Amino acid sequence: MEPHPMEQRISLITLGVADLARSRRFYEAGLGWTPSPASQEAITFYQLGGMALALYGREALAEDAHLAEAGPTSGFGGITLAHNLRSREEVDALMARAAHAGARILKPAQEVFWGGYSGYFADPDGHPWEVCWNPHFPLAADGSLRLPG
Repeated sequence: MEPHPMEQRISLITLGVADLARSRRFYEAGLGWTPSPASQEAITFYQLGGMALALYGREALAEDAHLAEAGPTSGFGGITLAHNLRSREEVDALMARAAHAGARILKPAQEVFWGGYSGYFADPDGHPWEVCWNPHFPLAADGSLRLPG
């Protein structure tokens, strides 16, 4: 019997964080997100359309995945998260809000070679976020992104 292919979907992204309370304050103040009632003392969930983001202690996450804890991150981990918006002005406003809440601006918002407008910030644990307006990937009314073609 042939195995079923894995569906093309990400259900949940979990970020390992050094201080859950600090990270929760950042995501609430910096991005304006509301935690889900499913959140518990040791984990915070945010509903993001059809998927969710979780904040969980870095050491506990490493232990759960059977990975060696490498200590605080000091460089690029090979992944970025992105938040697409509907206009350049929304990008500027979110970058300013994140900076005000303590984000480290990695790349100020600017015109980019592919015709969009984006910048990057790092959250309190160094997780890089791209904040972007992409005229080639318009957002649906519900905020979902649909790739063209």
